[in-house]
Amino acid sequence: MTWWRVVEGGVRLSLHIQPGAKRTEVAGLHGESLKLRLAAPPVDGKANEQLVAYLAAQFGVPRHRVNIVSGELSRKKLVEISGVASAAPLFAE
Repeated sequence: MTWWRVVEGGVRLSLHIQPGAKRTEVAGLHGESLKLRLAAPPVDGKANEQLVAYLAAQFGVPRHRVNIVSGELSRKKLVEISGVASAAPLFAE
């Protein structure tokens, strides 16, 4: 299994999130997930909001196309982004 796969209408990402980092960035692989560091703290949904905003910006899509499928309260998340065909924008990090 890879950390991303094509699903109907978009891509699904398996992510490992590290909130409270110095800056928001891709940190490499963490097992079979892509590790993202987020500058936002894990309080009151701020890290999830920053995750959605970061992914929307990286993929050039509106925020409503980024959906946290599972793991909203966990570091391990499944995220779907509709309207894209690959996870290539994250490879450039």
